[in-house]
Amino acid sequence: MISVTDKAKNRIVELRASEGKSDDHNIRVLVQGGGCSGLMYDLKFDPATEENDEIFEDKGIKILVDKKSLLYLLGTTLDFSDGLNGKGFQFINPNATRTCGCGESFSV
Repeated sequence: MISVTDKAKNRIVELRASEGKSDDHNIRVLVQGGGCSGLMYDLKFDPATEENDEIFEDKGIKILVDKKSLLYLLGTTLDFSDGLNGKGFQFINPNATRTCGCGESFSV
C-alpha cells in the first residue's frame, strides 16, 4: 500500500484544480532508472489505468502504480513539504537503503 499525508492530499487537490484536471485524473507514481542514486520517482496526473496497474486509495486520492514500480514502493508514504529546506512532494520509502540529498532518487 501507498499512503498519502494530509499535506500531500491538499496539494494534489490544489494542483488538480489549478491545472483544470477532473477528479478522474489520478496520481501515477513510477520508479525509473536514473538520478544520482540509481532509481528515481516520477509523479504525474493520469486519467487512464493500465492492465497491470495496482490501484490504491488513501484519503480520497487514487494512486496508480505499475507492478514493476510497486516492488520498490510498498509501504511508501507520499508527503508534501513547503518549508525552507525544500518545496515539493517527498517519498518516505522504507525500502530505500540510500537516498540523494534532494530526495528524488534512491537505491534499494
